[in-house]
Amino acid sequence: MKLPYLLLDVFTRDRLKGNQLAVVPKADGLLDNEMQAIAREFNLSETVFFCKPAAERNTAAIRIFTPYEELPFAGHPTIGAAVVLGLHNKLSAVRMEEKVGLVTALVEKQDKSTAEARFSLPRLPVKVADLRDDLGIAQCLGIDIEDIGCGLYKPSVYTAGVTFHLIPVRNAAVLRRIELNRGPWDKVFHYDHNSAYVFTLTPEEPENDIAARMFGMGLGEDPGTGSAAAALIGLLSDHADFTTGQADFTLRQGVEMGRPCRITMQLRKDNDQLTHGGIGGHAVIVGEGTLDLGE
Repeated sequence: MKLPYLLLDVFTRDRLKGNQLAVVPKADGLLDNEMQAIAREFNLSETVFFCKPAAERNTAAIRIFTPYEELPFAGHPTIGAAVVLGLHNKLSAVRMEEKVGLVTALVEKQDKSTAEARFSLPRLPVKVADLRDDLGIAQCLGIDIEDIGCGLYKPSVYTAGVTFHLIPVRNAAVLRRIELNRGPWDKVFHYDHNSAYVFTLTPEEPENDIAARMFGMGLGEDPGTGSAAAALIGLLSDHADFTTGQADFTLRQGVEMGRPCRITMQLRKDNDQLTHGGIGGHAVIVGEGTLDLGE
């Protein structure tokens, strides 16, 4: 059996930057364990599989796998999948059935290989818990206790389909000098996936508002994590200085890895309730090939 595949760089317009993604556009007939084995073979942070949608009006059903497990939702695979579906089907809007729910994305073509996609979160972020072990967090990240916190933001756990420990730090200099200590890691970051999304505000950087780094989920460091940005929208909303209105943010991630990503984020509140969250970014197709799975 032979299957075509595509390779993309996501959250970037530049080839060989951003977050890498593999897409298998004809996955009907593959078993779950076969998808997992293919994702392990690519060994990228995520691989996306396109299947026939349950509803005819939808564009595709997509399955998202890390090398170790299936995810109900992830941001950079959703952006990459939307770009592929939009470019190949000449669509400006695509409807994707994900495990977390239906995702509708708007797609704006840049050229034959590049497009921008924006989607509304299928599940709005909610707070799971506060994190109060500042000493443990500092030990895990190799920083000082005084470095933890940024303005009104304190360490906490949020989810928009995938759970993340959100760790604000004082400034971008702290973000740069993180040195991981894995000894106490799983005890300190003990919710699902044991992941830490460390972020700070960047008023001194005109091209973005927030900088972040993501560690965990069996991936080491991830260059661009849309599902973590989606969770962060919940924290941003809870501390927004308005009760009704909209705010837009640009977030950079992956700079310290040499794989810079640019993620746009949007939130809308009505009567002090979060009513909309959105994630956006570019993706570029950088390669294609064929998987030969034998007879």
